Amino acid sequence: MILLPFDRLPRELKLDEVKPYYDILDKKRSSLLMKRIMDILLSLIIIILLLIPMGIIAIMIKANSKGPVLYKQERVTTYNRKFKIMKFRTMTVGADKAGALVTSANDNRITSVGAKLRKFRLDELPQIFHVLSGKMSFVGTRPEVVKYVDRYTPEMMATLLMPAGITSLASIRFKDEDKLIGEVSDPDEVDRIYIDEILPQKMKYNLEYISNFGFGSDIRLMISTFTHVFS
Repeated sequence: MILLPFDRLPRELKLDEVKPYYDILDKKRSSLLMKRIMDILLSLIIIILLLIPMGIIAIMIKANSKGPVLYKQERVTTYNRKFKIMKFRTMTVGADKAGALVTSANDNRITSVGAKLRKFRLDELPQIFHVLSGKMSFVGTRPEVVKYVDRYTPEMMATLLMPAGITSLASIRFKDEDKLIGEVSDPDEVDRIYIDEILPQKMKYNLEYISNFGFGSDIRLMISTFTHVFS
């Protein structure tokens, strides 16, 4: 990725609280370039290797429940830009309108095939195409919906200096996020728990990632994600 000059950032990112994180990344432009090169090469390899398995997953989804194979939702990435994220659909059609935007334990909106895909994070596979296009990266802050980004503190906005990621330090620490929410069914209460309790904790890890950013740390996080998913 190319880091814009600070004075060319969107107004909502030109903040005193963001500047220290920008300065860290500004000194690591070579690592940012290597990160982008790795994203392109690795995403191409994965697309070639997993094209047939992704086709099989698509057939399983269609056979299991009515609706499209892919689920699309507006999320936020670099410089507060919005994009339509793609995932394999793991919930019933219209689930995001019938409840909270985050899932709770034993959420009855999740299909049987969807539960298996979520367990091994296979529902994230279509995001490989976002990595190739540059909307996302393999490692970075998980892309949030606009509703939650609107609740960011000024310091949290620093996470939008880099592309959203498929995995992150926060993703590893909160891989069982639905269990933290518990079996709460009221959408407003689920949102409150996420915004007031979970999001601030996740953002501490996301800001820590930027503070310690390096090409080598990205590689370690990718390996750590793989071992956590299959452990």
